[in-house]
Amino acid sequence: MTNHELRRIASQVRRDIIRQVSACQSGHPGGSLGCADFFTALFFKFLRKKIPFIMEGKDEDLFFLSNGHISPVFYSVLARSGYFPVQELSSFRKINSRLQGHPTTHEGLPGIRVSSGSLGQGLSVALGAALGKRIDHDKGLVFVLTGDGELQEGQIWEAMMASAHFKADNLIAIVDWNGQQIDGPNDKVMSLGDLEEKWKSFGWQVLHMNGNDMDEVVSQIQKAIDLSRNTKPTVILMKTIMGFGVDFMMGTHKWHGVAPNAEQTQIALNQLEETLGDY
Repeated sequence: MTNHELRRIASQVRRDIIRQVSACQSGHPGGSLGCADFFTALFFKFLRKKIPFIMEGKDEDLFFLSNGHISPVFYSVLARSGYFPVQELSSFRKINSRLQGHPTTHEGLPGIRVSSGSLGQGLSVALGAALGKRIDHDKGLVFVLTGDGELQEGQIWEAMMASAHFKADNLIAIVDWNGQQIDGPNDKVMSLGDLEEKWKSFGWQVLHMNGNDMDEVVSQIQKAIDLSRNTKPTVILMKTIMGFGVDFMMGTHKWHGVAPNAEQTQIALNQLEETLGDY
């Protein structure tokens, strides 16, 4: 799939995000919009996956979403890549829906391997999956996305240390580094310091990418894959702009967890090309 085709899919994914959150007047559009390019590239170009969905994930790549509040983008790419009907996106956050505000496993939604949203846990889960694949002589890779504000959780640093110690070189972590969290900019809430040096000091290979430039997203994910299986885990520090694609949502924590009203929804949709057809 070409980068141009991926950009067109990402535009539709952003429309899906806005429509999901607007319809139920609840959810997290900011981070979802910022990560749409990454999710699109991973699921439509790189992730070796099996459909129909098999929970064990044997002989395929696995993806875990640690910052589960950005579920709208996750649900969109799962549906658009064939895990479940696209029309089901209209049930987002509704009573008895399989598409809860944070991903859950008890409803059996294809593509969801772990409940997430309790921040700080995803890297530990991904490490366990990566070590399990090693035991099974499974060649699949394990990807995990965390938020930057989530790095303020101590469990993340324990998992980072353990990943390097156990030489989990089939593990690729991505940090959505948009500089914003629910209460404001990271630097005002709790500064993250020099992330590159911190990850390196914990024994990781570190890459950088602009998460809102599809060319760079594709090239850096490929580079991370190429660097795998050489005794060290890899992290991609992914710079994104919260709310990317919708001008009045961009670059501010105010759209971390706020739904647009009807007028704002239409303004947003007017800025995003419909490329695959709305559900």
